[in-house]
Amino acid sequence: MTVSEVATKMIQYSQGNLQDINHFLKVYAYAKIIGECEQLDRETQTVLEVAAILHDIACPLCRKKYGNDAGPLQEAEGPALAKEFLNNCGYPDEFVERVAFLIGHHHTLKDIQGMDYQILIEADYLVNADENKYSEANICTMMDRVFKTRTGISLLKSIYGIS
Repeated sequence: MTVSEVATKMIQYSQGNLQDINHFLKVYAYAKIIGECEQLDRETQTVLEVAAILHDIACPLCRKKYGNDAGPLQEAEGPALAKEFLNNCGYPDEFVERVAFLIGHHHTLKDIQGMDYQILIEADYLVNADENKYSEANICTMMDRVFKTRTGISLLKSIYGIS
């Protein structure tokens, strides 16, 4: 299954929730841009893109089950949902395991291992900063403490007018 087919399947899975759909499509776009500009190898880029599309797959379940979709709940519920979603999509087990790992850690900002993980964190933050109207101080702190890629930092500065 291609990345575009995964995105189409995820749009269908989202059952018309435009907020969820728009969020994951924006995260996917930023992840794709950052990954390509940082020259990830093809497999890592594909893992990143699929993880970006699926990163919030647990949000509907969490809202229903817990009344909210807080990050730790998403991280706990998301990996199993992602594995089920990717079942019979033609991806190798190691690929699916890495996507599930990324989904299970996409709100964990310590011990970031791998460029796919780093870029997913950055792409999600770029979108969340806008959607949640983060302060300039929050954005600057995140840039200084978490952002590592040249492209992610450049995008953050450009989008939010940070010097």
